[in-house]
Amino acid sequence: MAAKWLKARQTKYGAYIAVYTLVVLAILAAVNFLANRYDKSYDATKNKQYSLSGQTIKIVKDLKSDVRMIYFGESGSFPNARDLLDRYSALSTRLRVDYIDPNKKPTVAKAAGYRQDSPVVVENGPRHEGAKSLTEEEITGALIRALKSGERNVCFMTGAGEHSIDDQDREGFSILKALLERDNYKSRAVSLRPAAAADAGTPEAGKPDAGKKVEIGQAAPSGPVEVPKDCTVLVSGGPTADYPAPVVAAIKSYVEDGGRAIFMFDNVLRIGRSEPAAPNDELAALLATWGVTVNKDLVLDLGGLGQIFGFGPEIPVVLQYESHPITQPLTRIPTAFPLTRSLEIKSEGKSSVSKLVATGEDSLATAEIGPGGAVDPKKGRKGPLTLVAAGSYSGTKQGRFVVSGTSIWAVNSLAGSRQLGNRDLFVNAINWLSSDEDLISIRPKTPEDQPLNLGGQRLALLFWLSIFIFPLTVVAFGLATWWKRR
Repeated sequence: MAAKWLKARQTKYGAYIAVYTLVVLAILAAVNFLANRYDKSYDATKNKQYSLSGQTIKIVKDLKSDVRMIYFGESGSFPNARDLLDRYSALSTRLRVDYIDPNKKPTVAKAAGYRQDSPVVVENGPRHEGAKSLTEEEITGALIRALKSGERNVCFMTGAGEHSIDDQDREGFSILKALLERDNYKSRAVSLRPAAAADAGTPEAGKPDAGKKVEIGQAAPSGPVEVPKDCTVLVSGGPTADYPAPVVAAIKSYVEDGGRAIFMFDNVLRIGRSEPAAPNDELAALLATWGVTVNKDLVLDLGGLGQIFGFGPEIPVVLQYESHPITQPLTRIPTAFPLTRSLEIKSEGKSSVSKLVATGEDSLATAEIGPGGAVDPKKGRKGPLTLVAAGSYSGTKQGRFVVSGTSIWAVNSLAGSRQLGNRDLFVNAINWLSSDEDLISIRPKTPEDQPLNLGGQRLALLFWLSIFIFPLTVVAFGLATWWKRR
């Protein structure tokens, strides 16, 4: 009887153990399935080093066709590459990542488009684009180039003292050029010239001016001037000299016939020892007919927000933006506008204009600057003040334009800042102007190196804590426990 009862009891507990084991296995299987299908992670680093940018997430999630990424490297480097590339593939089932060791499989690597200068190749149908390094900036740039077809040219005007896209110093636009190339734009400097001369091609005998370019700001030869027809967007980046009437007429025809342009003025007031920019009254008058008036003043930020970045009141910093596709991704991302002029906007006629960037109430626009930079607040105009505006012109085709009261916000020293969103604001403006709204976002940045710097006192404290205090504390707890139980 006892043996029978014991056997029944063993059978009962055996059944419990079997059921318990099956439940645990089912839970583990379900967790594993969900983890593979809904891969989630949390990035606790200060600069979000292990998170993809808004632009990358937007582009990958919006994929309309299958895309393949191929990583080429030694097998031992695959885990490091997966840390980044698996974040891409987790965003969309349309993106597949393959890993190939060109040393072990040279034939397969060659067929897949292996290049020694590109560890990652993005394949979209017949298009193959390489990333020069295993970074989000390079990989997302290659993905955009593989997805975007057709030639898109951003033409930077030159000849009137504008910032140069080849200048790599603080005041240049070379960072803008690099950013645009990642979005598959081509950038070049343009000097407007007479249409007749442009058609002539090479100079003819006895006609020394035929085919000669006209530098903006100089007296233009006879004949009309036109913007090159292949310019997707025209950029006037801070002219210090006046544009002549034929150039302004060419800009007018270009935009009103469906062209896209961004105009960045500079201040005409004498501020310190810097030379003021030319007033460019004819260009300003043209923009006024489109609903944007560029005031001859200086905007000062009296709220003190710029002090966080080490700026004075002459560099307004903005954290909140008007509702527009260009600024929609910039929520709570600061942008700075040094020595800017204020704008006034009014939609009228065939033009429709919107604010993009405006200061708060703790700002002031002044037209008078005294000795040593003295300003009389009683003579200024109180904020909010518009700093950047965007508009459209409804002609035979819709033209678009963006206007800002300063060009300094887009120079290398600010476009390259990790703390500011100036570069995203500029490239988003170009995306909107070229009707590439799908590219408007926050772009990936290079990982920031944040070394741990310890001074003498901190090193000494770390030494005493790790060598003496923590070990002795553990020993003391052990002795106390032993004494209590003995």
